[in-house]
Amino acid sequence: MRDEQDQNPGGAEPEPSPRRAADAPADGAAASGAVLFVCAACEVPLTQPLTRLPAVPQPPFYAWWDADEPGPSPATVPSGCYAIETEPYGAPLVATGIPGPAMPRRGTKTDRHGQWLVSHGPRGNIVINPDDARGLTLRHVSSACCGATPDGGMNQMCACGTFVATLCSDCCLPYELHLSAGHVRAVQP
Repeated sequence: MRDEQDQNPGGAEPEPSPRRAADAPADGAAASGAVLFVCAACEVPLTQPLTRLPAVPQPPFYAWWDADEPGPSPATVPSGCYAIETEPYGAPLVATGIPGPAMPRRGTKTDRHGQWLVSHGPRGNIVINPDDARGLTLRHVSSACCGATPDGGMNQMCACGTFVATLCSDCCLPYELHLSAGHVRAVQP
């Protein structure tokens, strides 16, 4: 593939944990300010403890066209971390007369009529390394040659049946998982 709901980012702030100090992890995750994200509908943990980065990093350079095997690019966010996306991300994509990136860390995209598309998706997504997620199932994917794209909206489902995230995993796109700020909560581990 070659194509170059406004949410509150405050949803990423941790809520007090009902755990006692004796129940806290011995690895120091709580002391470091780490949080884990749970499904807002059923409270099931969706990540390991993660530490907040000041901003979403730029994705590492990856020459996907020279790769020996198809697959995702290296992850944008390092394992064990998360960042808040301040720009619109994911579906819906709407036509615009101004060329530019369809969404952060992605090139341009046009519709079948040649009109430029930009995201009018939610702001405030929690961006993580997809390898840090747990218990999610990929559903109704807007697919490309070898992975999922964010073009069709949320495509990751919690075990309770709630859509909670958008995976971007095609070889020519950044490898990221965007947890929906409206569908997850941050809690202290």
